[in-house]
Amino acid sequence: MKRDAKLRLGSIVVIGYIMAAFVWWAFLLFKKNHIAFEAQYRAGFYEMMARGLVENETQYQDSELYKGLFDIYRRQMYMIVGEGCVFVLSLILGVWFINNGYQKEVTSSRQRRNFLLSITHELKSPIAGIQLAVETLVKHDLPREQGLRMLQNALRETARLKNLVNDLLLSAKLESAYQIHVESLNMAVLVSEIVEDFKVRYPQAQFGFEAAEDLPSFPGDRSGLSSVIQNLIENAVKYSPEPAQVRVLLALHSDTLHIEVADAGIGIPDKEKTRIFDKFYRIGNEDTRRTKGTGLGLYIVEQIVKAHGGIISVRDNRPAGSVFDIQLPFK
Repeated sequence: MKRDAKLRLGSIVVIGYIMAAFVWWAFLLFKKNHIAFEAQYRAGFYEMMARGLVENETQYQDSELYKGLFDIYRRQMYMIVGEGCVFVLSLILGVWFINNGYQKEVTSSRQRRNFLLSITHELKSPIAGIQLAVETLVKHDLPREQGLRMLQNALRETARLKNLVNDLLLSAKLESAYQIHVESLNMAVLVSEIVEDFKVRYPQAQFGFEAAEDLPSFPGDRSGLSSVIQNLIENAVKYSPEPAQVRVLLALHSDTLHIEVADAGIGIPDKEKTRIFDKFYRIGNEDTRRTKGTGLGLYIVEQIVKAHGGIISVRDNRPAGSVFDIQLPFK
């Protein structure tokens, strides 16, 4: 923060110096132009007086010579003003572009740093959980039920670690040559299986699933669309007070498949709705900072939806929470 403040102060000083130098340059040009005009004015007046063409300054100012001199003087004044305006505009645009690029770089650097911190924590946590379970089972002769619980905890941590690694790999693919592998999908069955899996993982949460009757098969990538649904439901549970309430809806409108994932959680501020799909971005208030995550989930969701030619949007749920709406066209 101190470094940013010093850079900002240095920028202000440099810009102030440039503006002061420009004002002084403009003043000197105006003064020089005026002095040159006065000299030409007097020379022309005395010459016409000597030749007997005029008797006073009033007659001289009505002459073609004076009008020509004044026209040149006026054009030079306009030129100075025009060049000054171009200079100021160029300076403002240059400062804006530099500042905008700097802010983007600072934001990107901060997000990468936060990502490294969060990914370190996300990797250490399940590894520590698995290690604890295995060491406990090795060192102690536990009753069968307690041993099974330890194994189940280890399996859950393993699944969490696997999902994290999959997200990292998928994020890397999305930045290069990601291609969907299209197959005919029964979306009702696919989403239903995912919801059932979440019911097992989060027994305290409440999940609802509705699908329109006679939904046609959808041509899409099974792995990619599964990741989309899983990420959205995971976020819905993560950002909801217990017991989480999540509703998933499949509907068909015209030739577009609609997938809605709604929750009754903390919601998303309007100013954040356009940024939540940015890579590494996480909403910066204390409520969300207490939750686990890397800032990759919604980025992955949007990129996969785009790869299917679809769009994703988010709106407020009533009375609380958020609704993510995915629209996928049938191709």
